[in-house]
Amino acid sequence: MPGPSLEALTLEVTETEGAVDSAIVFMGGLAQMLRDAAGDPAAINALAARLEAKQQAIAAAIVANDPNIPPA
Repeated sequence: MPGPSLEALTLEVTETEGAVDSAIVFMGGLAQMLRDAAGDPAAINALAARLEAKQQAIAAAIVANDPNIPPA
């Protein structure tokens, strides 16, 4: 049974690169966002909730796409 085409794999790599680049930009700005919101507990809590949601999504994606990690 043949695997994905080189074109499909190239597209997957390109999409992954875009996601990684976006994550790098986000993480680079996260420290400043926290500094900017330091006087606003509601803003800090909102940022923490956003970050936790993304961490959970990343963890789930890693588990779902790594055959060496057993599902929970």
